[in-house]
Amino acid sequence: MKNKTVKKNETPGKPAFNAKYLLIAVIIIAGGYFTYSEFFGNEKTVVKNPVVTDPRERIKNVKEPPFVKEGELEFMKNDGKAQIKKIDVEIAENDEERMQGLMYRKSMDDSRGMLFIFQEEEPQSFWMKNTIIPLDIIYVNSKKEIIKIYRSTVPFSEKSLPSEKPAKYVVEVAGGYTDRYGIKEGDKIDFKK
Repeated sequence: MKNKTVKKNETPGKPAFNAKYLLIAVIIIAGGYFTYSEFFGNEKTVVKNPVVTDPRERIKNVKEPPFVKEGELEFMKNDGKAQIKKIDVEIAENDEERMQGLMYRKSMDDSRGMLFIFQEEEPQSFWMKNTIIPLDIIYVNSKKEIIKIYRSTVPFSEKSLPSEKPAKYVVEVAGGYTDRYGIKEGDKIDFKK
């Protein structure tokens, strides 16, 4: 019979503790942690009850400004001679009036609109923030030619609607107006205060 030699830190009947098993365990734990972090740790937290505010709620207590006739505007065929339609307009010719525009208006019929007059002919851009009704936005150059029309714009939208070319005037009318009366780019306007 051979005699088993028992090593110093070894208990008879139990295998010797080996550092390589500890190293393997540490590697498995670290690998598991990094795998979990990579695939599950970057998940976005889902809000169970997100707060969504209807843009109409922001303005429900704002009083609708009354229409004030300050001039008349005619839409003309591109030859400048044949009248298409004539409307009464409010005129926005300073920064405060231009910023207000037709915001908070709850209705507008086809006999009315707003004329924006700028000091310089340059690229312009409008949006529909706090505007309740759809509008046709008509950009006009210094020769009073219509250069761009946005038809039936989306109420409350903050999307920029650029003129794409220099404009000195902008006319806003009820949504669908330009389609109803056949007004198109290349036609003209004329107005008097």
